Parts: sequence; C-alpha cells; structure tokens
Amino acid sequence: MKILLLEDELMLRSSIEEYLEALGHKVIAFGNGEEAYEAIKKDAFDLLLLDINIPKMSGLSLLKALNEIEHAFPTIFISANVDIDDISQAFELGASDYLKKPFHLKELGLRIDKIKKESAIKNLKHIILNSKYVFSKEEQMLFYNNTVQVLTKKQLQIVTLLSENMGVVVDFEKFRTYVWNDEPIDNASIRAEISRFRKLLKEDFIINLKGVGYKIEKYFPEKNR
Repeated sequence: MKILLLEDELMLRSSIEEYLEALGHKVIAFGNGEEAYEAIKKDAFDLLLLDINIPKMSGLSLLKALNEIEHAFPTIFISANVDIDDISQAFELGASDYLKKPFHLKELGLRIDKIKKESAIKNLKHIILNSKYVFSKEEQMLFYNNTVQVLTKKQLQIVTLLSENMGVVVDFEKFRTYVWNDEPIDNASIRAEISRFRKLLKEDFIINLKGVGYKIEKYFPEKNR
C-alpha cells in the first residue's frame, strides 16, 4: 500500500516508516500538516496515518480540509490524545480506526492489513477507472473520490458499457445496440452524447479513437504511482 504518514515525533516517525516499509508498504512521511495536505492534493494514497497534535495543521484539520475538497482515503489516527470529543470528531470526519500511543508496531501492521483486505473486497465489486473515478456495476453508480456522481440514464449506460470492456475499443454499433436499443441513430448523435458526458467529468477517462469508437484504458494503480 502507498501510505502517507503524518507524525512530528522524529524517532516514532522513523520507526513506523522503517517497520511498514519492511512489510512491503511504500511510506511517504511528513512532520507538519500543511506539507502533508499539499502532497495529498497532488497524489493518491491507499491509506493515511495521522497524528492529531501536529504543527501548522492538526490531523483533524487536515482530514476536514480533505473532505471539503472531496479527497477521501482510508485513515487511521495515531495519537496519545484520549479526549473523547477529539476521538468522536475523528470518526465523524471518516476515520477508519484510532490507535492510542504508545502502541506496538505489530498492532499497527495488523490494523493496516485489515483495511487492506476490506479495500480488496470492495474493489472486487468496483471497477477502478482512474485514480479518482470508480464505477460500481452492482449499485449502478459512478463515484468520484467516493462521492456519487449524478448521471442521466444514457450516461450511466455509456459508462457501464465502457467499464465492462476495459481496454477494448467499443464501436458505434455496440453503443447503438446497448445504449439506444438498436434505434436508427447516426454516429454523429452518439458522438455528441458521449462528448456531453465527457465534459461533465472532473477528469476525462474516456479515450476517443476517431472514426472507430471509444474505450477506457485498464487502470493499474502500481503502474500509475
């Protein structure tokens, strides 16, 4: 997993980083919240490990700021703080877990493994389109950073067809059959509908092969990080 660690205690930060990398994780560590926030805005992570009492921007403030820009990642808070209000706020902001200092590094590893397994189960039901977009065929929903996107019926059919054929070009005839139920619609009208859909996307993951059709490339997180 690609993990962002926010911890201002140098020795503890180094210990956690060394331990998790020995387990095969990639760890990017920061000592203040502002630097971590800027990094998260530019990159995708599988997990955030956040202390609460951190210089410049607390772990709680960081998670709140990420929620405001719709950046959502599994999060574990690691803190000596036992204030029930802070703990409650952490979970209200979407934290997955809370680990009180001092803790055994092996316990942290076990909790990370639990989140990793939960993510793997979730991904079986979800098709990852790119670093931000996920499509749930079962729920018939498109998510951007875990936020449901409002789609028309035809837009939903378009993304369903393309996601079921990841890496394969979908020609106009397939769109005509699946989305328009074999209605006598011309290619220009199909292109126009797909173009309107692409303009609504915050990140365009649909590739146009001129005169042939459209496709979504298969997304490999390890390759794109």
